[in-house]
Amino acid sequence: MQRRDFLKAMSAMASTLAVSGCADPNDGSIGAKGTPGTTDPGSKLTGPGYHLDSVFPRYTDFDPKVPIWCVTPDLDCCIHRFHLSSPFSPSGRYLGLTRLPREDRPPLPGESAEIVLVDLTTGEQKVIAETIGWDTQLGAQVQWGATDQELFFNDINPDTWMPFGIKMDPVTGSKQKLDGTVYSVSPDGQWAASTCLRRIGATQAGYGVVVPKETVPVNKGLVDDDGVFVTNTQTGESRMVASYQRIVDEATPKIDVSRYGPGDFYGFHVKWNASSERIMVVVRYMAYSDGKRRPMLITMTRDGNDIRTAIPASEWADKGGNHPNWHPDGEHVMMNLDIDGDGWMYVQARYDGTGLKKLTEVPANHGHPSIHPGGRYMISDVYPREADAFGDGTVPLHFTDLEKDQRQSLVRMDSVSRFFDDDMNKAKSMRVDLHPAWDRSSYTRVAINGVLNGTRRVFVADLSEILV
Repeated sequence: MQRRDFLKAMSAMASTLAVSGCADPNDGSIGAKGTPGTTDPGSKLTGPGYHLDSVFPRYTDFDPKVPIWCVTPDLDCCIHRFHLSSPFSPSGRYLGLTRLPREDRPPLPGESAEIVLVDLTTGEQKVIAETIGWDTQLGAQVQWGATDQELFFNDINPDTWMPFGIKMDPVTGSKQKLDGTVYSVSPDGQWAASTCLRRIGATQAGYGVVVPKETVPVNKGLVDDDGVFVTNTQTGESRMVASYQRIVDEATPKIDVSRYGPGDFYGFHVKWNASSERIMVVVRYMAYSDGKRRPMLITMTRDGNDIRTAIPASEWADKGGNHPNWHPDGEHVMMNLDIDGDGWMYVQARYDGTGLKKLTEVPANHGHPSIHPGGRYMISDVYPREADAFGDGTVPLHFTDLEKDQRQSLVRMDSVSRFFDDDMNKAKSMRVDLHPAWDRSSYTRVAINGVLNGTRRVFVADLSEILV
């Protein structure tokens, strides 16, 4: 089915959405359960693995190779966070999501989004909090701690425009304000790491928080008042463990950006490794000469020591690559990278930069890869403009067997909202990435974002039958 035909078939449903915003969850706009060509709640397979059929509609477009359900059928504009974290609670029962207020334009400072809890057992989808500490790609950074009673996200004090993290018990509604912000919560739930969420938008919109431009601090060259921050999630206390000045001074191998000319250093993604002992951080060098981002991947201990250059700018910025992640062994990082000049490949290196090599002969694209803890399988997605996409705004969920060097497409999903259908490349910060993320309770399910009936929704796929 061509995208235009698909949207025409769905126009009756899409017209019930608010013209520029998201429909009220109780306005009846999603009477779409079971709409032919969209989802099919009557499609059931036998066995205990398919209990989601009793509470959520199946997604059946383009003949998925695995069972997949829309788990936000009653709430428009919902996204899960990112491939670097899991929206599934530690028990696997709940999903933590962000619900955007509108989809036709980027947010303005002070506009509220909603924190959504989805119960995968009962099918209940409910709003549990509001926040103004969010942006379009990663929402409010919603993610879980060590238990189902620890849900983290960000908010902002509108009087000072300073962001802060929140730890919430989604069952009781109790909240603890954190001194620092949340970008990545450690697997043990004890720590939250973050770069400056106000500054992130200076290098790329969609990933931090939205505040008035005049309240965004500006880094000049190497600074000692910005860097990587770690928050104790029990006490709420936060401190900067490594400034960009110290990162550049102490990193091994040495960071060398002299060939780009004068410029400034900013932070971007951070993530904990599997043992909660080490942090990776994407550092971006912004040269004055052309304003281009020159990224590099740095790792350090939880206390900001043993600073290592895992992927230098000479490999990443100069050759091309994106979307680093920790390997589940906690010792290696992996990403898409053009290491040989023959195109992007999936690669890995030790946290200290040694042993850079290909993970597989399967070519990479620009998607978001994440490896199963067993080390054999990898999931990723594709941008709609790429050759591996279908040219109509739909994209695949890829599943790669790293041992056999084989890749297959499990699901084909629309990834361009109705507001950007005429030109998917105009979406920019409003684009919809699948961001496939594992269910860390069992690692047999995967959550993805997608577009259904013209709006963002979240889906859960069951990969148990293809995992050996």
